Amino acid sequence: MDLSVVILAAGEGTRMKSDLPKVLHNLAGRPLVRHALETARQLTDAPPVLIVGHGAEAVKQVAGPGVIPVEQEEQLGTGHAVLQARDELRGRADLVLVSYADMPLLTAETLEQLVGRQRQNRGPITMLTLVRENPRGFGRVVRAEDGTVSAVVEEAVATPEQLAIRELNAGVYCFDARWLWEHVDQIPLTLPKGEYYLTDLVEMAVGEGGSVEAVVAVDEDELLGINTRVHLAEAEKALRRRVNERWMRSGVTLVDPASTYIDESVVVGRDTTIQPNTHLRGETIIGERCVIGPNTIIEDSVIEDECVVLASVLERAVMEEGSDIGPFGHLRKGARVCRGAHVGNFGEMKKSTLGPGAKMGHFSYLGDAEVGAGANIGAGTITCNYDGEQKHRTVIEEGAFIGSDTMLVAPIRVGKGAKTGAGSVITHDVPAGALAYGVPARVQDEDGETDGEED
Repeated sequence: MDLSVVILAAGEGTRMKSDLPKVLHNLAGRPLVRHALETARQLTDAPPVLIVGHGAEAVKQVAGPGVIPVEQEEQLGTGHAVLQARDELRGRADLVLVSYADMPLLTAETLEQLVGRQRQNRGPITMLTLVRENPRGFGRVVRAEDGTVSAVVEEAVATPEQLAIRELNAGVYCFDARWLWEHVDQIPLTLPKGEYYLTDLVEMAVGEGGSVEAVVAVDEDELLGINTRVHLAEAEKALRRRVNERWMRSGVTLVDPASTYIDESVVVGRDTTIQPNTHLRGETIIGERCVIGPNTIIEDSVIEDECVVLASVLERAVMEEGSDIGPFGHLRKGARVCRGAHVGNFGEMKKSTLGPGAKMGHFSYLGDAEVGAGANIGAGTITCNYDGEQKHRTVIEEGAFIGSDTMLVAPIRVGKGAKTGAGSVITHDVPAGALAYGVPARVQDEDGETDGEED
């Protein structure tokens, strides 16, 4: 095995002011630790080692399978954290990459450059640096005449000349594995905090005459560490810009990228237009030539080609090709709008199917219902699916016409081509081709007579 990855995720994150471990805070729909793990998996097939501490069980649960969790019972600095991985990794790889779960914007491309430089480096360390005018407390990287790193100086002890340096230590390293495991337990204790820092390995390597190389990150946003909610918001903005630019380059139109929010896990087809103030979340898939938004939220849903979603909310729903909804529609879990079907304004569906070409008028609700092809659901129609204890299904067959303000008291079936009068309360099945009207509804036969109770 050529490369092992160690991800540090043990810190409490006190500056987040939260009961939730820092690495479990969400960024673009995923916890911070998941971003770091997914990047690591692009570098090597070997499972990453995750150093956990504060909230260890919760962090391990979110990290999921395919990870080697190692607990750091006392959080005594980055050097101490890496030391915890020695027994697990010693002798398993030639190189060890050390990164952080609270640096979620790091890309696999940048880390591959770091690893590639260390493969060519005769010395034990290659480090990642950045150049930035605002140092934000980072240590300064001092270069030797040959371009290698001669020292890393922390801001608190830097001279005025060193403070003027704008190349900063990002804290991400690729080590020669054998050298690392022989030296990591020799890191001196740093006072007054009483911690052991990986930075001291640079001084140790230089002192032994070893070459310490550096790779300068092109995009400083990649090295944004999350320590406060302000940093989290900054990272969210940077990642959203990255995601939005990727989709625009892929043929998706974002009318106003600044007000478009797309999780990294979302897929969008070409020639689709995303209007302002649209949120696409979770495992959502959007097809081609759709128009989504404005003012729309779609979560864990599938939208096929040539659909229109106007100012609506979708949760775990499916819209088939050529269907549309809105404005102000709501598709809840289990809703399916079939090919060419229409859901009007303020329409709501839950665990229901609206058949091909069917139309559901405004201010209507379908719950636990199945609507056949070409049926018409008039404005104000309600399926009364809950009796206070159980949910019941409504079946409306192909070509049925449901008049405005009809109440369908489930369980009930409206037959093929049947009709209901406006304002009816349907409590019994309506045969195919029949007309039911009234409160409670009565069914009119072929001769114009009605079945049911008389007034």
